[in-house]
Amino acid sequence: MKYLVIPLLLALLIGRPGSAAAGDSPAANASGLTLEGKTIYARQCSRCHGFNMNNNGLLGLDLRKFPKDGRDRFVNAVRKGKPPKMPPWGDVLSVNDIEALWAYVIAGSTQ
Repeated sequence: MKYLVIPLLLALLIGRPGSAAAGDSPAANASGLTLEGKTIYARQCSRCHGFNMNNNGLLGLDLRKFPKDGRDRFVNAVRKGKPPKMPPWGDVLSVNDIEALWAYVIAGSTQ
């Protein structure tokens, strides 16, 4: 009997599989998506838009000033590019990657 108590207590403390844990909250998911977006941004976007979106006069648009209600415009620009300066990234980045980038951009946006 005592060997059964420990797994039961652990199950109560950890939660049932499929139940919402603290890390599954909408805020935690948004935070995770933003962090993922920051990683993708550093790898794919910082060359032109600046490290941490700090443009400092580089080629690309200062994304800190991108309007928070401009999601469709952002997604379209990332997928199809903005000739002649910005190449299309639709074949490189997945839909989830672009959503993570958007989460990062709006988290750092001043608009």
